[in-house]
Amino acid sequence: MAKGRQKKAKAPARSAGGRAEPPRRGLAPGLTHRQRRRLVVAAGVLAVLVLAGAGGWLYARTRRPAPGEYVASLGNAHITTADMPHQPYNSDPPTSGPHLPYIAPWGFHTRPIVRELQVHNLEDAGVIINYRPDCGDRVLEPLKTILARYPDHVILAPYPGLDRCIALTAWTRIDKLDEPDESRVVRFIEAYRRIDQHPAGGE
Repeated sequence: MAKGRQKKAKAPARSAGGRAEPPRRGLAPGLTHRQRRRLVVAAGVLAVLVLAGAGGWLYARTRRPAPGEYVASLGNAHITTADMPHQPYNSDPPTSGPHLPYIAPWGFHTRPIVRELQVHNLEDAGVIINYRPDCGDRVLEPLKTILARYPDHVILAPYPGLDRCIALTAWTRIDKLDEPDESRVVRFIEAYRRIDQHPAGGE
């Protein structure tokens, strides 16, 4: 028989009522009070950094300049035919002003769309991508790929006589470029597509 007495296991602490107290299950059991405090401080600092980063990202997005250049509005007057005399447009392609009472179908066009028709599509919350035909070999396919993302409210069409290879137009906005910069084109579309431009009570 082994000498000495075996140490008895320490009984769990009991409350004043005689009930055994459950083991403590606080933050990170097994850590000292100082370690737990440091853990809480570190978590707080991390949360502050995450919130600050998210806030900075949102601020940067909201402070970015709107895509394209602003062109003053020429109003929303209707004309009955494309050859009817009207106020001259102040941009080429046009971004507002007199227009026909109907719109062109959304999507890809193989023929140029008259300017008086384009303007009504812009008023109806559309974005138009015009390209110069002699640039088609290098810009048309990338632009078609972008167009395929949008089932409506975007038009891609040739526009003879453009001073640049590509012109993006929305109501009172225009951007021109010589290469099919995907991010730039998509940003323009996302900024202005489906923003209706009819005057209050207008058609």
